[in-house]
Amino acid sequence: MRALRLVDWKHGPELVDVEEPEPGPGEVRIRVGGAGACHSDLHLMYDFEGGLLPWGPPFTLGHENAGWVDALGPGASGVAVGDAVAVYGPWGCGACHRCVQGMENYCVHQASLTAAGGGLGTDGGMARYMVVPHPRYLVPLGDLDPVEAAPLTDAALTPYHAIKRSLPLLIPGSTAVVVGAGGLGHMAIQILAALSPARVVAVDVDPKALELASDIGAAETVLMDDDAVARVRESTSGIGADVVLDFVGIDDTLRFGAAAARSLGHLTLVGIGGGTLPLGFFTVPYELSVATTYWGSIPELIEVLALARAGKIRPHVQRFSLDDAPLAYEQMRAGSLRGRAVVVPS
Repeated sequence: MRALRLVDWKHGPELVDVEEPEPGPGEVRIRVGGAGACHSDLHLMYDFEGGLLPWGPPFTLGHENAGWVDALGPGASGVAVGDAVAVYGPWGCGACHRCVQGMENYCVHQASLTAAGGGLGTDGGMARYMVVPHPRYLVPLGDLDPVEAAPLTDAALTPYHAIKRSLPLLIPGSTAVVVGAGGLGHMAIQILAALSPARVVAVDVDPKALELASDIGAAETVLMDDDAVARVRESTSGIGADVVLDFVGIDDTLRFGAAAARSLGHLTLVGIGGGTLPLGFFTVPYELSVATTYWGSIPELIEVLALARAGKIRPHVQRFSLDDAPLAYEQMRAGSLRGRAVVVPS
């Protein structure tokens, strides 16, 4: 079968022929209906180097996946051939305290794992089939389209987790700022509307991304420029935002977030743009909580899929065939994608 693979660090993706995988003991083979193309894949391709992570290429890309159970390995149970499922992305040890709570994104043994998940050290979903190591990573889709459901496993789950930690601050009259209205940011805007009464302000360098943000519910949009902080401050009567969610993560957006936030607020870094924020007594508002988050838990994925089935959230999807998958990453790198690219292998 054909697969889109990362063959080496500092290298673009390649379409190659690989053998169809067979599920081993306890494993499940998925016929992939959709595999999301994530901006973090660009960092894998062009920014990361050997030794940075405990795993590396070659492997098939695609860590946002949904499809149908195709075959069960010996001893695998809990799902049946033909079931429509979403694949939970981060794979931990399965035995530590956090893993048994469903928080495999925060597995305590991450540093020693040979892969972080399908498409992250081991073969992912940008092929006709992928093998999942345990049925616990599979969540029923119900009537959701696997193509539209695939991005929910990361592009929605990641902001959902980040937003839930700040829900006590998102009360009536509060303001949440979403920095970066792309693949994750456009889902964050919808999730904020579904979970809270907060007023949402979207910030981006791209006017077209801000158009999408406005269409899906942002109360205000702000172009990221030298006046962006002042405009957010003005829109909050000079107080600042209660919560700032940074889905970019470069120096400029982190500085913006710290300047736009209010005291006792939250600044949450989600994007892996490589930026840093100097932290000192007078460099951020008093008691501003600055935190990073990574992905989300299995129970949270169940909740995200429930929101989608209820029609509360929906990813803005551009579909690509497997042959055109490299083009999806080219458009992403050029900044011309709107929403989320999903590769449809079949």
